[in-house]
Amino acid sequence: MLTYKDALDYIYSFTNYEEKISYLYSPEHFDLARIEKLLALLGNPHCQFNSIHIAGTKGKGSVAAMSESILRAAGYRTGLYTSPHLHTFRERIRVNGQLIPKETVVSIVERLQPLVSWVRGITTFEIITALGFLHFAEQEVELAAVEVGMGGRLDATNVVNPLVAIITSLSYDHVPILGETLPQIAREKAGIIKDNALVITAPQPPEAMAVIEEVCRKKKAELTVIGRDWTWEAGESSLEGQWFRITDHGSRIANRDFWIPLLGRHQLVNATIVVAAMEHLRQQDINIPEASIREGLRQVRWPGRLEILGRDPFVVVDCAHNADSAAKLKATIKELFTYRHLVLIFGASTDKDIEGMMRELFPLASQVIVTQARHPRAMEIAVLQEKALLLGWEVRVSNSVAEALNLALEAAGPEDLICATGSIFVVAEVQEAWAEKQGAELPERD
Repeated sequence: MLTYKDALDYIYSFTNYEEKISYLYSPEHFDLARIEKLLALLGNPHCQFNSIHIAGTKGKGSVAAMSESILRAAGYRTGLYTSPHLHTFRERIRVNGQLIPKETVVSIVERLQPLVSWVRGITTFEIITALGFLHFAEQEVELAAVEVGMGGRLDATNVVNPLVAIITSLSYDHVPILGETLPQIAREKAGIIKDNALVITAPQPPEAMAVIEEVCRKKKAELTVIGRDWTWEAGESSLEGQWFRITDHGSRIANRDFWIPLLGRHQLVNATIVVAAMEHLRQQDINIPEASIREGLRQVRWPGRLEILGRDPFVVVDCAHNADSAAKLKATIKELFTYRHLVLIFGASTDKDIEGMMRELFPLASQVIVTQARHPRAMEIAVLQEKALLLGWEVRVSNSVAEALNLALEAAGPEDLICATGSIFVVAEVQEAWAEKQGAELPERD
């Protein structure tokens, strides 16, 4: 029998695009026929639960987490499928908020093994997706929030036929793969839109919105635009969370006040998307009381997103990994935090707009420490240092994220702010190093 490690080794033994630096995003490498064949051999588990499908550049994980939290508060048996994970593979697949058990991963992989041999060219993410959907079906999940891995059109999750399709904020990311223009990126994301679908989109740049509207017209899909059909008004905010007010201009229902523990004004857009999605589900006879919406938003947890690990000095981690999300992080730091000096810990993946992130964040910092996460796609420290120097910034270097945190803590006084960002992998390693320093229980890590 397999061990849990054996099962993960098997999954990762296939082509794993999460670890590749460059590749061609085309049907030659991403083919829905493979995942469809594997799911058919499993009895089409993705047809045994309803879903919300979420694509976008930024915010799709937050939207998925908020959606699942509300649906669970409403009494439904829920699934949550996200990627990548912070610490353990099991984070990617959750039922009713619980990580998939190790023994279940092993059991399903053992059943997948003889079937996978029938599917030529299968990838790691396709196997994980099949595993997650089979777990949801066997656990009798009623409603699942399913986050797209990358893109949308050719993503393995695009086999679901969701009750609502969501496109969160679009910006430049995975540019060598998804396209160098926002219309190209938008077309890949809009690939999740099915015929006669209900679609919700965040506010988008005009050129991206035009593509989404075009696809909706062709698919005869009903499009709800946040910022036009639904609007939000920011309320009081603190380091514990923020209030906001929503208006549905279709029904002219205003003055619906909500609170979320997630920081950053950009999360208000995501939360408005989620409330609109819940209204779409209500219209499909899904019973979601108003109290469940409030409770689900209030109880949502999504670590690594403007998460405060410590105070005196502040230690903050955020998964910003492109220029747009770095700008949102900068705005939130300026709005919410009072500090004397900012010490920035920065590391990034090789396929990101590193210079764009540097331009947004480095001017805030009194000191910058560049480092390299353990992930195969992490940019080498020497390259980060060179890019910073070309932009006119002197930086310190650290051979590991844990060491970078030590250097930051040595440099920071109790009135200062330490912020670690640039990559989800940097965030995960800071969380682990911080927990070890505090003598707290370490996050489970595969």
